[in-house]
Amino acid sequence: MSETINRYIDVVLNVPLNQAFTYREPADDGKKEFPKDPFGYRVEVKFGNRKTTGFVTAVYDSIPKTCSVGDDKIRSALRYIDSEPLLTKELLSIASFMSSYYIAPIGECVFAMIPSGKRETDIPGFSFFQDEKGFEKKELSDEQKAAVEGILSSDSTSKFHYLYGTTGSGKTEVFLTCADRVMQEGKGVIYLVPEIGLTPQVVEAVRGRFGNTAAILHSELTPSQRLGEWKRILHKEARVVIGARSAIFAPVPDLGLVIIDEEHDSSYKSGSSPRYHARQIGMLRCSHQNIPLIMGSATPSLEAWHSMAEKKLLKHTLTKRLAGGAVPKIECINLSAEANGENCISRKLHAEISSTLKENKQTILFLNRRGFTHFFRCASCGFELKCRNCSVALTYHKSENRLRCHYCGYSTTPPQQCPECGSLDIGYSGFGTEYIEGEIKSKFPNARVMRADTDSLHHKGELQERFDSFKKGEADILLGTQMVAKGLNFPKLKLVGVVLADSSLHLPDFRASEKTFALITQVAGRAGRFFPDGKVIVQTYNPERDAISYATKNDTEGFYRKETEMRRIMGFPPFTRLLRLVFRSAVPNSSQAAAEAAVKILGKKAAPEVEILGPAECPLNMVAGNYRWQILLRGKNIKPLQDAAKALVWGYKPLKDVYIEVDVDPLNLM
Repeated sequence: MSETINRYIDVVLNVPLNQAFTYREPADDGKKEFPKDPFGYRVEVKFGNRKTTGFVTAVYDSIPKTCSVGDDKIRSALRYIDSEPLLTKELLSIASFMSSYYIAPIGECVFAMIPSGKRETDIPGFSFFQDEKGFEKKELSDEQKAAVEGILSSDSTSKFHYLYGTTGSGKTEVFLTCADRVMQEGKGVIYLVPEIGLTPQVVEAVRGRFGNTAAILHSELTPSQRLGEWKRILHKEARVVIGARSAIFAPVPDLGLVIIDEEHDSSYKSGSSPRYHARQIGMLRCSHQNIPLIMGSATPSLEAWHSMAEKKLLKHTLTKRLAGGAVPKIECINLSAEANGENCISRKLHAEISSTLKENKQTILFLNRRGFTHFFRCASCGFELKCRNCSVALTYHKSENRLRCHYCGYSTTPPQQCPECGSLDIGYSGFGTEYIEGEIKSKFPNARVMRADTDSLHHKGELQERFDSFKKGEADILLGTQMVAKGLNFPKLKLVGVVLADSSLHLPDFRASEKTFALITQVAGRAGRFFPDGKVIVQTYNPERDAISYATKNDTEGFYRKETEMRRIMGFPPFTRLLRLVFRSAVPNSSQAAAEAAVKILGKKAAPEVEILGPAECPLNMVAGNYRWQILLRGKNIKPLQDAAKALVWGYKPLKDVYIEVDVDPLNLM
């Protein structure tokens, strides 16, 4: 019998309990090599009545003091799963930080990091890399050279850098040059992009420059394929890792640089527990290892802009468009002045599309909304038809003649009369991509029109196929939602039309203005990147609103100055910190009762400097059949807010049937 059989191991499991669980080591059956140090190995255990997988985080020769049960109650683990550890000491340290900072169970934090594949499989060919021409190193401009030297300089006053520059100013080449220099020193690189499918050119550039030393972690890989990439990284076969949010956890040995492209993008924040932000994890890893972190965007988050002003981030600025194009001319059209207020294509936009088609150039039409029209509305009584599970308007889809909810998927046939008052004077307000597609095809019958939104995509890789097709000139007009606003470069693209700039302005969210400004600026940046006469038409019912006014004037500094002052006056980040508690329940009134009880507890437990806002119904007060109430904690420093939330979440049991979501530094208050 092996001497290892008497050892005890701590195992973290993917369960909503913030602790590790003590087991005896599995029996050594002699069939395969038994790990001398099992730290980081996956192990199969019985938890309650079910088999599950966990990670070994400690090993002991005798029962650990932290174990709360007697020796006779300790179960034996069933078997070790892997032939090598997948969890590193650094990642466990990060998981411990996340558990404390984001108030999430340690097991959830560990499992958020590591692929769940059962076994490693071969990675298929990458769909992004048919054309690897043009990725050789480019000659850097003086601005780019200064940025690279400033970032990699050993006497830099900070390890946190921000590369700020207009769209098309060559930020990617600075990132790649820095990565190249770091890799020549034998170190590894993590390169984050918001979404792999929406940033194909960046992924192509990394793959073209670094070849097989690049590991690409994207959503189309199966868990087992991700596990294969994870092991390539551990074994130093891959030295630069490019991927979306979770790639920040890549176990890169000798990490030398972290890059966060399009830092402002909200997809870097996790929407489920643990609700971490990749930017915070990147700063943590870089500060622990004393290595540079580079963030970059043409539209920095307000928090990053403020940090640059306070010199907490070192700012490196690129001012010139390098592909030969000029910053496009932006024209604002007030839809209220149009003869037909419901017309989604103004006379000016119609004329510019016609002119662009005659020149054999391309157009992108952008709308921050899906569906055929926005919502069902009765003209007699004002009744709006909403989802029975979620408190959001149902969206009409003409192709299937259905009203559909974009939160839970519920759908129904459109009513023939108002369900509230019986009136026949009913209709649909607003317009979506499907409606615009119909309008465009009727106004420009000879144009080749292509649509890209989540309703029109049905299989993996289809989005990339459409972008490739548009790039080859196989369509004249591309219309879509946010996915056409990201880092795409189309050589023949002359005109960008923002069909309705107001869409996101009406959300009950203090970041609505910032998000709207970023979207207009980003989508406008697609136009005329390769020639000097690019044009952008921004249609709006509110041309005087700051986000629209400053974006159409290309006045980034002015917008941030105005928005920063507004945040200061209103007491919102970056001048305060927020922590959001959401109480959800399928039982009517339970979430409200739980939120009201929580306020009383917080009133006793929270420090005097913690401001308690609420309880209040969430703006989306029902999602997927769950009623939702929220409390916001606000203060100058985050720790008192976290302490109050921990006292509530870890010190009290919520009412039956109520689940509490904790979101530290929330980006979305819906």
